[in-house]
Parts: sequence; C-alpha cells; structure tokens
Amino acid sequence: MTTGRRPLSLLLATASALLIAGCGTSAHQSTDVGAGAESGATKGFPVTLSNCGVTTTYQRPPQRAVSLNQHATEVMLALGLEKSMIGTAYPDNGILPEYQSAYETVELLAKEYPSHETLLAAEPDFVYGGWSSAFDEKEGRSRDALTRAGINTRLNIEECPSGPVTMAMMDQEVRDVAKVFGVPERAERQLKRLHATLDEVEERLDGVKPVELFVYDSGDRTAFTAGGAGMGNDMIERAGGVNLFADVDKAFGDVSFEQVAERAPEVVVIYDYGDQTVEEKKEFLLANPALKDVPAIRNKRFAVLPLSSTVLGVRVPAAVESLARQLHPDRFR
Repeated sequence: MTTGRRPLSLLLATASALLIAGCGTSAHQSTDVGAGAESGATKGFPVTLSNCGVTTTYQRPPQRAVSLNQHATEVMLALGLEKSMIGTAYPDNGILPEYQSAYETVELLAKEYPSHETLLAAEPDFVYGGWSSAFDEKEGRSRDALTRAGINTRLNIEECPSGPVTMAMMDQEVRDVAKVFGVPERAERQLKRLHATLDEVEERLDGVKPVELFVYDSGDRTAFTAGGAGMGNDMIERAGGVNLFADVDKAFGDVSFEQVAERAPEVVVIYDYGDQTVEEKKEFLLANPALKDVPAIRNKRFAVLPLSSTVLGVRVPAAVESLARQLHPDRFR
C-alpha cells in the first residue's frame, strides 16, 4: 500500500518544522524513549558516525525510520527494529520468511522509490538507503536535501567503498546500523549466526577445485556482470568459484558477449530480479550465437541468486551457501 499525498502547504510546513528541529539530530523529539533509554537520557548516546562522506551525530535512536531498498530493510528487520520504522520501499524479491511478519507491520510507501513529497509526508527522522539511487538529487531525495529538512540519513557502505567489498564490510554495516539505534548487542547476535553459516560452507568446501563462472545480471547488446569490487566477487570466492570478470574494477560493469565466449565459463550465475524472469534470461543466453561454444551454455549449467542476496546485507551468508550448493552439490549431500 502507498500513502496518500498531503496538500503542498502541509508538506512545506512539515519541511520547515523539520528544518527548525536542526540537522545532525533526530528530527522528532517526542517523549517516547528509544532502545536503551533510561531516566529521560538514552544510554550510549550521543553517537557520531561517518558514512560515505557524511558525519552524523545521533542524540537518540531514530523513532520514525524509513528504509529504501530491500537489503537495507532486511538489515533493520534482522536487528528487530520494525517498531522504529514507519515506512519502507523498493523490494527486489520476496522478503525473507523469518522477517515476513515484522515486515508486514511496516507500511510500504512505494513499490519503487517514493517521491520527495511522499517521503516528507511520512515525517521520517532517519532514511536508510541501500543503493546510491535512493538519494537521487534530481528527485529531491539527496542526502543534503534531507539533512536540510532535519532528516538523518545512511547509505549502505557497499556504495562508497575504499577498496574491494568483503564480508568484513557486512559486519561493519550491521554494527553501524545497530549503533544508530542503540542496540549493539543485537548486531553481535546476528553476526554470530551469520558467520556460523559461512564457517560451515568453508568446512564443506575444503580442498575443492574452484569453478570458473560468469555472472549475468542483464543486458542484450552487452552483458551487465559482477566485477571484482562488489560483494558478489567475495561471495563467489567463498562459494568455491572464480569470477572470470574480477578484473572489472567496479561492483558491476558491461562486457561484450564475445569476451564472455573467450573466457569460456563453466557456469553462468543469473541474478534474479525485475521484469525479466530467470527462464527468459536462460533462453536469451542459450540462443545467443556468440555463446554457442561456451561450456556453460553447451552444458546448460546455470546457477541462480536473487539480486537482493548479492549485495551487502544479512542475506549474504545464506546466498554463499546457496551458490556453493549449486556449484559443488557433491559437497552437500
């Protein structure tokens, strides 16, 4: 469901009121206490965090958070923060079953990104974006614009890495979000569970011969694939694979189908999302004349991962296990 639009005059009044509330602190100073609050003061606060070039001081945990993009939403739900959320938007895949009940208590503001007006009308005090497009300047949702309206923001750190994205950055992302909301102990419980999955996969794949693979995200004239700088590359390595386009020095990039043929992957990993189904993507690749001699195409050997499982978030360890099972099924019998 989506929220109704408020009159422009009310939106402007809301923005003005938020601006008066000031930047760098929660915009809504209600009498409710957040996680860890005691005797009118909030334990562990203020908290100052630097995130993708923006430094924010939180005087208390956000009370009216909005998450944009599914992997941001699921980080918050994994930390049990649904009661601090008043909206979410832009799911790529179905929500993880363990978070479905909590997810249903939070309003879906938009199937994709909410407009600037819709976002302001929800009166958030914190907006957490998974992709940099969540804070599109042309759409009026830039981090600067939201800060001027008294709304704190966070961007998933996969969008602003100082080097290759690794599993250590998943730990940092979960811990930082937990710090914003004053629940660091929840982050440690989650990370213990997530790393147990990774440890089991590593044990099962001990000594395995890696499988050479190519990621097909999308594209018809060129192939949009996973490069070496994103979370996907670390996932592939942990799942017993070799990303044949790890030399693409960014998280995602375009390559030609002729390049794919030259590198001759044994497996094609399809990222599942959007209007084009997995079967349609398979049919396109199987019919592409440039790929007819590629081992993965000749043998019709495909693996599939939901897009939301391949970006920095709490799905990553389970996705590593899923990919490992598809690449090395003999190790999971």
